Amino acid sequence: MTRSFPMVKPDCRKRVNQAIQHIDSNLDQELSLATVSKTACYSPFHFHRVFSVVTQEPLNAYINRRRVEKAASVLMRQKQVPITEIAFAYGFNSNSSFTRAFKKFYGLSPVHFRNACSSRFSKVKKIYSKNGQVSVVFEQDICSNLQLIKGVNVNANIEVKEMPTMHLACINHIGHDYIDDAFSRLLAWAEPKGLLNKPDVKMLTIFHDSFKITAPDKIRISACLLVDQPLATESEVSLITLAKSKCVVGYFEIPGDEFASTWSKLFVWLNKQGYQVAGQNCFQIHHNNYRTHPENKFIVDLCIPVR
Repeated sequence: MTRSFPMVKPDCRKRVNQAIQHIDSNLDQELSLATVSKTACYSPFHFHRVFSVVTQEPLNAYINRRRVEKAASVLMRQKQVPITEIAFAYGFNSNSSFTRAFKKFYGLSPVHFRNACSSRFSKVKKIYSKNGQVSVVFEQDICSNLQLIKGVNVNANIEVKEMPTMHLACINHIGHDYIDDAFSRLLAWAEPKGLLNKPDVKMLTIFHDSFKITAPDKIRISACLLVDQPLATESEVSLITLAKSKCVVGYFEIPGDEFASTWSKLFVWLNKQGYQVAGQNCFQIHHNNYRTHPENKFIVDLCIPVR
């Protein structure tokens, strides 16, 4: 996953992305510098430098943050799961090491964090004091106050359906800002290959993190182009496959500043209907170029995998 750093070569970005995928798939395992650098085919010394430039975060800080944020999500949404089980699931070898890491990151122990979070719909926000101490507040989300969506017909454009397997060419990105730049680089790669000459061209956005847990400048996003079949990629472009899944799908025509509230309404609908969120990432399917829309609106399917 990358930010927009022109001084970083595309091949470096791609190698770091490979390492990030390895990390996120193995948070319960030992993730030493030597082990992770091998997945990127770099020496440990060179990899540590490149990783920090691409992600703007040292390797150990990234691994620790991913583990703690994943644990926080379970603490908030699955209050029946024992804390010891959560600790081991995300690579901590004891309750005490988990508690130390968690408290350093959020300013609260896992037990106090779980107790302080009154709703599974809360949004976590870290606050730093002048002397650098961290504390956390749980902001009310639209899902916590159904009065905020009273009168909105959230059923109108929502259905549950099987989404097919999708092959995607993608460029990975870190941070909510400048995602348009990732899409522009992807289109520049696809155009000379004739991948944009089809009437049913679709672009997707995949969210690898939750905005309720991860800070906007750390959110990992993939800008994707739907392709007919797996193909060879180069540079920073990689190929991924979204497996067939059952999804709650909402069809919307909205301005850019309404994405957050629209996603929240979709989660409200999901919970009211008794569905549970599955482990796969949420994604958007884009049906238009918002710049050519008379009102600069996005025509999108918002998709939440469920079980």
